[in-house]
Amino acid sequence: MTRDPNSLIPDDFTATPSLARSDAATVAVVDELDESSLGAIGVLVTSDGELPAGVDLDRAALARSGFEAKPGTTLALPYGSGPLLVLVGVGPGGELGANELRDAAAAFARAGSKSARIGIRVPSTGSADAAGAAQALTEGALLARYRFDTLKREPKDVALERVELRIDGADASQATSGVDVGLVTARAANLARDLANSPPGHLTATGMADVAVALGERFGFDVEVFDRQQLIELGCGGLLGVNRGSAEEPRMVKLRYTPDGESTGHLGLVGKGIMYDSGGISLKPSDPMHLLMKMDMGGAASVLAAFTALRDFGATAKVSGWLMCTDNMPSGSAYKLGDVLTARGGTTVEVKNTDAEGRLVMMDGIVLANEDGVDAIVDIATLTGSALMSLGQITAALLGNDETMLGEVERAAAATDEQVWRLPLERRYRKQLDSEIADLSNLGGPYAGATTAALFLAHFVGETPWAHLDIAGTMQSDADDSWRSKGATGFGTRILIEVARGFRANG
Repeated sequence: MTRDPNSLIPDDFTATPSLARSDAATVAVVDELDESSLGAIGVLVTSDGELPAGVDLDRAALARSGFEAKPGTTLALPYGSGPLLVLVGVGPGGELGANELRDAAAAFARAGSKSARIGIRVPSTGSADAAGAAQALTEGALLARYRFDTLKREPKDVALERVELRIDGADASQATSGVDVGLVTARAANLARDLANSPPGHLTATGMADVAVALGERFGFDVEVFDRQQLIELGCGGLLGVNRGSAEEPRMVKLRYTPDGESTGHLGLVGKGIMYDSGGISLKPSDPMHLLMKMDMGGAASVLAAFTALRDFGATAKVSGWLMCTDNMPSGSAYKLGDVLTARGGTTVEVKNTDAEGRLVMMDGIVLANEDGVDAIVDIATLTGSALMSLGQITAALLGNDETMLGEVERAAAATDEQVWRLPLERRYRKQLDSEIADLSNLGGPYAGATTAALFLAHFVGETPWAHLDIAGTMQSDADDSWRSKGATGFGTRILIEVARGFRANG
């Protein structure tokens, strides 16, 4: 039988191509860079103080070349032989820290993009300790060099094979431990990017479940997959309702990580997994944003990717995840405006807009998380255009009902440089979700859409400590920007890892 080359998942396609590429790249802390084997060497330069030894130019000469060592700027100095020398600006020395080091490594990795083997010389780590500096440098280089090119017959980008770090004055063992952390977090974020960048005809809900099973076997977490019939038996009316217009079956994927020894708590992670969002009957316009709707499963991708790091870090809490996966398509069987769906647990929801589908699949996952007895919930979803319009493409919206959980997410965001901004969970807007024929509706008024969407989820969260990340704006980048590579960013993956690593019930 001849296989249709455009249908579903080709035989030779893997949804995790750069996971293998990330594994192939090595990062090493060295006393001296091996100039004979490196294609490019980056030297970090502050905008004040003395220039690093070995830079044979003064600041006046650098200024004439347009290089003032502003953060993220580079100046390539090619020589007749030996590696390309790249000066990398990091700004004032007094402001140098882990985030600035991550940005500098990203800027250099792109400047040396034609080289498979690169080295970075770091005269000072500023406020960062050796481990934090090495982790940030590792993440910056590996995240910046990410490319989704598995579907190109002749990829043009050079895959990164080796990164050498010479960090002056740093304890080598501490720096190496930081590298080990950075390798895991960058691998996870790049995995989330792979999943979100995959075309919707290649990675369906059933394909996402298959990927989860394979990753669970490799990285030490349990995976349970629920098909349509099992979802009917569970009463997951939100996920089933959104799926009604699709030719593809839905899947709910439950993930479970169990720590060695006594658990410090039980954290629940719920991810929106809309594999492709046409808007349903409330059809989206055919514009560039519609093209990006293959990334509407970015929340589920980040949850799944975060689980690949838990065993490596020896996370002490039990962590459960729910990936709510389907596409949202228009057809003769699609759910309609005015329909009423029944969530797991019995809450009835009037559908006022089929393009407000993410909250409908999330409500079932949140109810199941509560039934599982979690101590806290973090949910992550490309939920509202309101978050994008309010905060742009760099900062995600953060809402919730618990100061401790909100603070943990903010702490993780600061550590990873995945920016969040807290929006108010204004309860007075809750009446906008009232319905005359059901318990509530899936759409609020014309304003504060990120807040009313969060209030919808809050109905199902109840009193459980909860933080909600709306990553609709941050799911993708229009261009290379620091560690964010063009396309899917994997935003939220490293935040979830940080929260899960240190989670303890009741704070």
